[in-house]
Amino acid sequence: MKAIIPVAGAGTKLRPHTYTQPKALIPLAGKTVLSIIIDQLHEAGINDFIFIVGYLGEKIQDYVKAKYPHLVCHFVYQNERYGTGHAIDLAKEIIGSEEVFIVLGDTIAEYDVKQILNVPFSMLGVKKVDDPRNFGVAEIEDDGFISRVVEKPAIPKSNMALVGIYKIRETDLLFTCIKKIIEKKDIARNELSLTDALECMIQSGTKFKFFKVQNWFDCGKKETLLLSNATLLKKFGGKVPELDKYENTIIIPPVSIGEGCDIKNSVIGPNVTIGDNTLLNYTIVKDSIIGSFSKLYDVVLDDSLIGSDTGIKGETRSLNIGDNTDIDLG
Repeated sequence: MKAIIPVAGAGTKLRPHTYTQPKALIPLAGKTVLSIIIDQLHEAGINDFIFIVGYLGEKIQDYVKAKYPHLVCHFVYQNERYGTGHAIDLAKEIIGSEEVFIVLGDTIAEYDVKQILNVPFSMLGVKKVDDPRNFGVAEIEDDGFISRVVEKPAIPKSNMALVGIYKIRETDLLFTCIKKIIEKKDIARNELSLTDALECMIQSGTKFKFFKVQNWFDCGKKETLLLSNATLLKKFGGKVPELDKYENTIIIPPVSIGEGCDIKNSVIGPNVTIGDNTLLNYTIVKDSIIGSFSKLYDVVLDDSLIGSDTGIKGETRSLNIGDNTDIDLG
């Protein structure tokens, strides 16, 4: 089985960070969004990955090759982004008739991957939501099979949202359905939704079962990204190398600190992720994510998202600053 991870999106809701960094590579609980997804699938036995890349795709490619040299990795460029269905269709030649496990590149969820792989049906991950109108929605029968899926329905008949995790056994039919939709639509003007292709498969006789994810972490905007960081830090336990080397500093777990950091006279935590080679002096920070190679002096930070290679000096409370920025608040 191959895994497909579409990571071609521009991540506009996380700007300014995604001007210089793909959303999938934003640090989260000592890892990245992408590494959490890859590790989860690899631990279940999947070793063959296809990444659909586009915006800043070379950074995704460099990261994966450096961190996962032991995996079989293919990179397919989606130069024109016409939706998830179009992204998956670009992998058709690599997939052939092989089963696929699709996880959208900003989807972190808790579920048993091995159990899903062993079920002899195609499967879709779902989660109950309060307002399903902004999601693909699955209508589920009493026998556990899905009777219909609809993308962003105006009047939903179900509150079970598709979370962006799909196991597809009938890949020939999937690509046939995508082709049918392409022939009907002007995809240059209308996004080709994967949900539409799945509905075509259901109407053609494919039996889809559903599985519920325990937790679904939203990494799409600053506020929910910070909340996801806090939750995942509690789950993973954080990581603080050589605690005694941080001079006159208090660490309040859970915290994840990267390699090569120089931290003095500071209070760090709780719920803080700090990238590699970052310097903090006379700094208080909690509930925040700070990128690599940053320098912070005399700063108080709360609920902040700070990009890599950023310099901040002076007092403040909450910031959302992209990469390669210098700010003096003194």
